[in-house]
Amino acid sequence: MAIIDDRFSNAAQQLDQCSPRPRWRSTAMARRWLLMLAVFLQTGLATNFFLSILPYKGGTYVEISMAVLFAILFAWISVGFWIGILGFCFRRVGGDRHSLLLQQTEDSLLATPLARTAVVMPIYHESVERSLGGLRAVFRSIERTGHLEHFDFYILSDSRDPDVWLEEQLVWARLCDELDAHGRLFYRRRTLNLNYKSGNIGDFLRRWGRNYLYMVVLDADSLMSGSTLTRMVQLMERHSRVGILQTSPSLLNGQSLFARIQQFGNQLYGPLFTTGLAAVQLGEAAFWGHNAIIRIDPFMRHCGLRKLPGRGLFRGPVMSHDFVEAAYMGRAGHEVWLEPGLNQSYEESPPTLVEELTRDKRWAKGNMQHLWLMFRGRGMRMAHRMALVNGIMSYLASPLWLAFLAMTTIETAHMVLFPINYFPDSHQLFPLWPQWQPHRALILISITMTLLFLPKLLAVTDALLTRRAIAFGGFLRMLMSVLIEIVISALLAPIRMLSHSRFIIEAIFNLTLRWAGQNRAGEIGWGKAFVNQAMGTVLAVSWSSFAWWLDPKFFLWSLPVALPLILAAPIFVILSKVHLGQTLRRRKLLVIPEEVSGSELLEAIGKEPDYSVAGSPFPAFEEAIIHPQVNALQVALARDRRHGPRGVHLQQLCFRCLETGPQGLSRSEQSLLATDAVSLGWLHREAWEMAPGSAWGDLIGARIRLHRVKKSQFRAAERVLRHKE
Repeated sequence: MAIIDDRFSNAAQQLDQCSPRPRWRSTAMARRWLLMLAVFLQTGLATNFFLSILPYKGGTYVEISMAVLFAILFAWISVGFWIGILGFCFRRVGGDRHSLLLQQTEDSLLATPLARTAVVMPIYHESVERSLGGLRAVFRSIERTGHLEHFDFYILSDSRDPDVWLEEQLVWARLCDELDAHGRLFYRRRTLNLNYKSGNIGDFLRRWGRNYLYMVVLDADSLMSGSTLTRMVQLMERHSRVGILQTSPSLLNGQSLFARIQQFGNQLYGPLFTTGLAAVQLGEAAFWGHNAIIRIDPFMRHCGLRKLPGRGLFRGPVMSHDFVEAAYMGRAGHEVWLEPGLNQSYEESPPTLVEELTRDKRWAKGNMQHLWLMFRGRGMRMAHRMALVNGIMSYLASPLWLAFLAMTTIETAHMVLFPINYFPDSHQLFPLWPQWQPHRALILISITMTLLFLPKLLAVTDALLTRRAIAFGGFLRMLMSVLIEIVISALLAPIRMLSHSRFIIEAIFNLTLRWAGQNRAGEIGWGKAFVNQAMGTVLAVSWSSFAWWLDPKFFLWSLPVALPLILAAPIFVILSKVHLGQTLRRRKLLVIPEEVSGSELLEAIGKEPDYSVAGSPFPAFEEAIIHPQVNALQVALARDRRHGPRGVHLQQLCFRCLETGPQGLSRSEQSLLATDAVSLGWLHREAWEMAPGSAWGDLIGARIRLHRVKKSQFRAAERVLRHKE
C-alpha cells in the first residue's frame, strides 16, 4: 500500500526505545525459544534416524542432499505441529492472558467510545452482485449496532472492463438509494491502476486518509459483523501502540465440493492453529491484507513501499505487500496483533482447485520477492523476518519436496543399475555393506504422519470439549467429514506440490503475471481440466513407469504421489461440482456452524436484491447508452473530456460506435467513451433515432421484445392468481 518511501523513522525508533518495554515481549521471546528448541531437537533426531535408513548412512553426495532436504521439510512440518499443540493447550485454559481481548473486561470495552473509521473494499473485475452485496450486509450489520455514524464506506475499483465498472457504478448508486447512504457510501475508480491493490489503497489514503483515525480493509469476498467491527475500533482505542489488528477470517458460503472441504477444514482446525500462532507472535504478528483494522497515521508515515531496485524478480512493485507492511509497522515501534477471539470475520474459498492455483501463482511470485527484503530490509524485527520466511516456505517447500523425490529416485536407480560401491569413502579401511531398512522407513513415515494429523485429531477433541461438535453436524458426521477432508487433502498434496514447483521456477525467471480478479463461482469442464494438468499427468506416468521398471517395490512407494497426479483431471472436475457439495450438505456432512445454527451475514448475502443492470441480460455498456435512466446516471458520473485532440478522437469513436454498434469498438475504446459525459448523451439520443435494421435499432428492438415477453408473463401470472382466488 505504497504512498511514502520506506525510510526508517529515527524519531519512531527513539520513541520505541524510550517507552517502557511491553510485558508481552519477554513472554514472546521465551515461547519462541521453546518452539525453536522443540523443532530443532525433533528435527535433529528425525534426521539422524533418516540417515540410518539409507544404504550408505549418508556416505554419498546424493544421500547428504536427501538428508538436508529431509531436515528442512521435517522442520517445516514440525513448526506447524507445535503451533497446533500450543493452540490446543491455550484453548484448554481459556485463552492467552496476553491477548488484547483478555486484557480488559467486557464492560470496559463497551464503555469505550468509537472513532471515525473508513471501511474500504478494493475490487478488480469481481462479481458485482457478490462484492457489493457483501458490503451491503456489512453496512446493515453495523447499522444494527447503532454505531453507523462512526463509519464511512469506500468502494475502490481498479476494473478496466467497461461492462464491469459501469455495472459497479450502477449498483453503487442503487445501494446508496436503498441504504440511504448518500454521503456515507462512496465509489471511486482509478483511471491508472498502478501497483495493484496496494496502489489502490495508497490512492485512497492520499485523498481521504487524514479524515479518519482507522481503516478497515475488506476483500471483495469479505464479510464482517457490525459487533466485530465496533469491537476492533474499541480495542484500537484502548491500545494506542497497536498499529494493525488482524482477525482470523473463517471460510464461508462454499458451494462446490472443493470449497466446502476447504471451509470445513478451516473452521474446525483453524481455531487451534490461529490461537497457537497468535500466542507465539503476540504483538509482532503478520498482516494478511484484509479483515483487519489499521491505524492510519503511522501506516501512512511508515508503511509506504518502495519499488524493489534489484533485477528480474527483485525489481518493481512489491506484489505481496501485507507481510512487509506489518514488518514496517513493527520496526517503527508499533504493534501488530492477531486476535483469534474476534469471530464473525469471514471470507470465501476459491470455488475450484484451478482458481486456487491461479491465486497461488500470484502469491508465490510475491512471496519469493520477500527474499530480497529478508536480507535488505533494515531495522525489521526478527519475528517479522520469520513471518517472511514462513510465507516463502509455504511455496518453496513444494520444489524441495519434488527435489527430495528426485533424489530418492536417483538413489534407487543407482542401487539397481550400478555395481555396489563398498568403499564410498576412499580413506575407509573396511567395506560398507549398503542395505535398506524398510521397517525403519515405516517407523519414520508413521512419525511424519503423526506430526501431520495429530493436530487435526486435537481439533476434533477441542470441538468435543467445547461442545461444538453439534455445530459440525454431530460427532459421527463430524468424524466422517474429517475423514473426507483428510483423504481429499492427501490427494491434493502432490498436485499442489507440482503446481507450486512450477510457480517457483516461473517466479525465478520473472515471467510476467496477469493480476486478474478471482473467479468465485463456476465449475471446471473436462477439457480445461485435462489441459491444465496434462504436463503433470505425463510426468507422473513416466515416473511411475520408470519406478516399475526399476523395482516393483519402489513403484508401490511412488503410488501415493504419482496416482493423484495421474488422476488430477478427474479430481479437478469432481471437486468443482456444486451438486456434490450440496448433496453432502443436505446429509449434514462438511457443514459448518453458520449453516447449522444460522448466520445473519450468510442469510444477508443469500437474500441480496437483484442488482443486475436494469434486470436485463444485456451488457452494461449497451445499457449505459440505451436505457434512459441508466444513461442519465452514467452521464452524471462521467466528465466532459472533449478538450484538445482528445475531443476529435472521441467524436470519431462516437460515429464509429453509432454505425457499427458496440462490437465495432475495443474494450479500451468503449471505456474511453463511457468516461465522457458528452459522448454518452449524444449516443443515447442518436441511438434511439436509428432505424430498425441498423446496429442500434436491432439492439433497441431486442429490449422492446424482452419487455413485452416479461409483461405478458406478468399478466399470465396475474390471471393465474386471480383464478386461484
